[in-house]
Amino acid sequence: MLISLRKLERSYPIASGRTWVLRNISLDVAAGEFVSVTGPSGSGKSSLLNVLGMMDSQWQGEYFLDGSPVHACTPAQRQRLQRASIGFIFQQYHLLADLTVAENLELPLSYRDMPAAQRRARVAEMLDRFQNVAKRDLFPSQLSGGQQQLVAVARALITQPRVILADEPTGALHSEQGQMIMQTLKQLNVEGATIIQVTHNGEYAALGSRRLELFDGWLQTG
Repeated sequence: MLISLRKLERSYPIASGRTWVLRNISLDVAAGEFVSVTGPSGSGKSSLLNVLGMMDSQWQGEYFLDGSPVHACTPAQRQRLQRASIGFIFQQYHLLADLTVAENLELPLSYRDMPAAQRRARVAEMLDRFQNVAKRDLFPSQLSGGQQQLVAVARALITQPRVILADEPTGALHSEQGQMIMQTLKQLNVEGATIIQVTHNGEYAALGSRRLELFDGWLQTG
């Protein structure tokens, strides 16, 4: 099993005690699955992705990623595991405004012990795949929303992660751009990528091979 969660919980302190955003989550995701996570706003969807993406470490329970016990890792070990295994696609693109498209793509590779020639070759490959060769020297402000999101998807994939986490990746796009992004994710899944997406869109949720629902932090189906 690629991902296994056991009795995972996440809470925040408040004046009267604690408020819970994830409650007793136990979940298995096999390699190659495309899982859609749905639920109303505030149900814990993004919190779950943040835990899976190791962007949040303040939780209780067990989390195994490809056999590695994330719950027992040091911060440095988690960071290495995250960089080696996880690609994250956000609703907001999080491209660096002062870097070109090519430089934004190369940035995740700069954290790896990879020769410069190999980095450039990987960037060229992703530019070609997402039909952005002509835009390699443009800055994010010179791109449309859909083009920026395609660059963000390419950046999430350039390290060839085992898992792609997508947090409302079409939320800021119009319908045609959203469909383009979703068809890209579907094709990546066909090619073997494991994808977990959070979405409010029923049509996009149906593209997954399995649908999970969160309500008040509790997993409803699976």
